[in-house]
Amino acid sequence: MIGDPLTWRVRPCGVDDADALALVGAASFLEGFAGFISGPSMVAHCRSAHSEATYRAYLEGGARAFLGEAATPAGAHGAPIGYALLTRPELPGAVEGDIELKRIYLLARAQGSGLAGALLEACITASEGHQRLLLGTHPDNVRAIAFYEKHGFVRIGTRQFNVGGTIFDDIVMARDLAFSSRIHP
Repeated sequence: MIGDPLTWRVRPCGVDDADALALVGAASFLEGFAGFISGPSMVAHCRSAHSEATYRAYLEGGARAFLGEAATPAGAHGAPIGYALLTRPELPGAVEGDIELKRIYLLARAQGSGLAGALLEACITASEGHQRLLLGTHPDNVRAIAFYEKHGFVRIGTRQFNVGGTIFDDIVMARDLAFSSRIHP
């Protein structure tokens, strides 16, 4: 029922989950940045960066993804409410042994439920054998930055990020994975 506490589960994704990743990817990006990014840029970005084909290509290319789903009483796959995507690093400052947390987004209803921490934990566990986990985020995304810092990320640089033809300056953050594979809030 709407308004009831949200229960969820996290599961690894396969190529067949590209459509669910595209849906929650576009919805959460739109929900998080509408009003901050122009409408045409937002639509163009979601159409390209959050298409089913884009997620299918990531997964077929060796990326790992984890889907947060609203729990259902019957135990069937629930509606996608969040996700995380791990890829080869494309961020400035990346070195051998790094892996990139390309995306981690939740729908607003799932924020504060513990799902973000569970998705991050799944990514850290899946990053075994890597030295650092990297990510990029907008410097005005205060809530996300606080979450990342709470979980051991530090700022290491900047990058430019193209959203539907509009260029934004992001910060790049890293978390050392060499000593601990668990989240310590």
